Amino acid sequence: MDLRIDMPLALLLLLPIFMYFGWTYWRERQRLKRSHITVLGIRILAVICLVFALAGPYILLPIKEEQILFMVDRSASMNGTDGEMANFIEESLQSKKDEQLAGIYSFSSTLQTEAILSKTLKEVPKFTNIEATDQTNIEQSLQLASGIVNSKKATRLVLLTDGNETKGNALEFASKFKGSNISVDVVPFHQPVSTDVSLKSFVTPQVAYVGEQQQLVTEVHATAANKGELLLYENDKLVHREAVELAQGSNVFTYKHTATAEGLVKYEAVVQVEQDAIFENNKLTSITMVQSEPHLLIVNGYDSASPIAAALGRQSISFDVVDAQSLPNELSSYLQYNAIIFDNVPGHLVGEAKMNVIEQAVKNFGVGFTMVGGENSFGLGGYFKTPIETLLPVEMEIKGKEQLPSLGLVIVLDRSGSMYGSKLELAKEAAARSVEMLRDEDTLGFIAFDDRPWEIIETGPLNNKEEAVDTILSVTPGGGTEIYGSLARAYENLADLKLQRKHIILLTDGQSQSGNYEDLIAEGKENGVTLSTVAIGQDADANLLEALSEMGTGRFYDVVDEQTIPSILSRETAMISRTYIEDNPFYPTIYNASGWNTLFANGVPQMNAYIGTTAKQGASVIAESEKEDPVLAQWQYGLGKTFAFTSDSTGKWTGDWARWQDWGTFWQTLISQMLPSYNDVAYDVRLESDGSFVITDPTNEAAFLDVVAVNEAGEELETQLEAISASQIRAVVQAEPGLIFFRIADEDQAIFQAGISVPYSAEYELRPVNDKLVEELTKQTGGSVLKEPKEVFREFTKKGADRQNIATWLILAGMLLFFIDITIRRFGWSFFTKSKKKEQLVENKTTQAEDTNVAQLLKGMKKR
Repeated sequence: MDLRIDMPLALLLLLPIFMYFGWTYWRERQRLKRSHITVLGIRILAVICLVFALAGPYILLPIKEEQILFMVDRSASMNGTDGEMANFIEESLQSKKDEQLAGIYSFSSTLQTEAILSKTLKEVPKFTNIEATDQTNIEQSLQLASGIVNSKKATRLVLLTDGNETKGNALEFASKFKGSNISVDVVPFHQPVSTDVSLKSFVTPQVAYVGEQQQLVTEVHATAANKGELLLYENDKLVHREAVELAQGSNVFTYKHTATAEGLVKYEAVVQVEQDAIFENNKLTSITMVQSEPHLLIVNGYDSASPIAAALGRQSISFDVVDAQSLPNELSSYLQYNAIIFDNVPGHLVGEAKMNVIEQAVKNFGVGFTMVGGENSFGLGGYFKTPIETLLPVEMEIKGKEQLPSLGLVIVLDRSGSMYGSKLELAKEAAARSVEMLRDEDTLGFIAFDDRPWEIIETGPLNNKEEAVDTILSVTPGGGTEIYGSLARAYENLADLKLQRKHIILLTDGQSQSGNYEDLIAEGKENGVTLSTVAIGQDADANLLEALSEMGTGRFYDVVDEQTIPSILSRETAMISRTYIEDNPFYPTIYNASGWNTLFANGVPQMNAYIGTTAKQGASVIAESEKEDPVLAQWQYGLGKTFAFTSDSTGKWTGDWARWQDWGTFWQTLISQMLPSYNDVAYDVRLESDGSFVITDPTNEAAFLDVVAVNEAGEELETQLEAISASQIRAVVQAEPGLIFFRIADEDQAIFQAGISVPYSAEYELRPVNDKLVEELTKQTGGSVLKEPKEVFREFTKKGADRQNIATWLILAGMLLFFIDITIRRFGWSFFTKSKKKEQLVENKTTQAEDTNVAQLLKGMKKR
């Protein structure tokens, strides 16, 4: 037991107190009686108790239990050491004492439990899998470990690691252990690697021009002499393959390449050898801005050649034509274009993942976008509530919905166990979108089935959309798959309803027992019910579902990409009503719009048809139908300019427009207005060693720049900007290894694009044990660098203790002494002496009464 004081300076208050009482005693010593001296002593003792209470005194009671926490580094740089580290822990546990608690935790970017702290741990359990091993965060692991242990007990954290942290600052956090019961020991381990080849750097020019020869410089590091192959890619297309002889150490290879791609071009270097320890360090990417004339991407939704390409001709703007299935997934592939045109492209062939990437290209990088009408476009193309609808100047909903035919829709959704996860969630989201497209007076039914049908929403008028959507989204997965009974229930529910359009949509990813589908669907057709089917995944019975859709005069969709499910259902809901297509010939009204007036100076050709949409608030309508629906509309979405042309490009709907002498000029005018305005200022974007990006503005107006960072998947990354000087700002971006694209815009919204490659984590670099960190960490916390397992459970130099505060007891003691002091001064010593006399008197009387009673008892006995 140990007595300690928190604030010893408070004891200095005793000096003036002793001086005061000493002077009082000296002054009154002649008149003081013995009782007065006693009272003075009580008062002094009370004051001393209060002063000691102010000083914060406490008693430390020793705790015998001790804690040893093993922390196993299982990051990528420690691959191949699990067995060795487990053996070290196993052997060290043989030296554990009964009063010692031991636990095992593993870490990489975070900490996870292998064996909780206990006195009974004797063996090392099999290590659990760790998902993310691309970082080593010793700081966070120490922080979490310090929260697991009892801070009152003597604690030893035993780190089994190479000390090569890639995230955080362990030494900075370990300084908080100073004065605590926690010490850190380190057992150094390192990855047993003999042969490894890695790419150290891959450099391409920041800016180049089409046709210009540029140097691609690759540095390859080899731990030993080796033979391999170097491959270089331009926008994922192989442009160079070379067999290379690798000497031990650094090897530099230079390849001269003539740029053919345009815009932000992605280059990638890959090195391959037969024997390689770490594959993650064999690839690096780089971005070059290849400047050229504007470049257009036409996505053609027709089986034949692109009508827009034919109208433009090869002498106009440079363009590429692709189909919807060939659209890329990466943002870099879209940033090589200045504008994109979707010509009658169905949304379910695009998918929402690609739509999200295109939206980012338009919003943050100024890529122009136009959607052209047709039977597979706008609402009929399934774009309701998609990212494409978000960027367009029109909504897929149409005005005058009261004029649509009465509709009845029943969605039959597979909720079996195989639909668990993203398939079911996307299917529910798709069903919810379909509900939102219906009118309140339309009829809706929703059946979810597993081994039997569950009528989630009874077929009837749609009185409350929000309630219906919430009900659909609450569906959970179930058991087996039984299609026929659910489909029969849907047909039965729609059969007797007096509606102009009745439709069923069946979505499933499985197979079912056979049923009499022919008779069921034939009877349904007599009642005006149509059927479309959606096969989700490769396990679905596509042959059956396709046959059902043919018999039901609907459509069949074979879904490989789950992201396309919402577009399919919104397309199906729109297709129920063909009134989305307005097919009465008319002459569009052209409004006063810059760049368009001269084109129609000699009159406006007649148009046959268009798809009904509604112009968004803030959009500019350039051409309008007789029903005041937009035929050509535009607006600004972020930094991009987008257009909606609701007629088609083939001449079937556009009529005389396609035979018009200025038909090619019309498309050239639209494209020229889509093109972004790029900034002539060349901003410099560089990756710093700490992972942040420094952007340099040569015009010294860095504080006014708008900066957005986006990854390859089109996800906008959280970015924090910090001003360094008038010409520089620092951007801190939470970025994973790979390509990061920066959009930099000034006050005039002029755009500058830059792509930066974030290299693979330092975790994949071959490095020896970080002896400096190991030594500093152990020295700073009072630990040791361990070599033998038995050293883990050595004696603790600092014992654990439980702190007991005694200030409260001292305050109570002081108050009691003050009470005694006040009582004596108020009543004198007679208060205590009288009390004693009274007690004595009562005792004497009691004794006399007892003696009298005894005497009387004896006297009576004698008489008998």
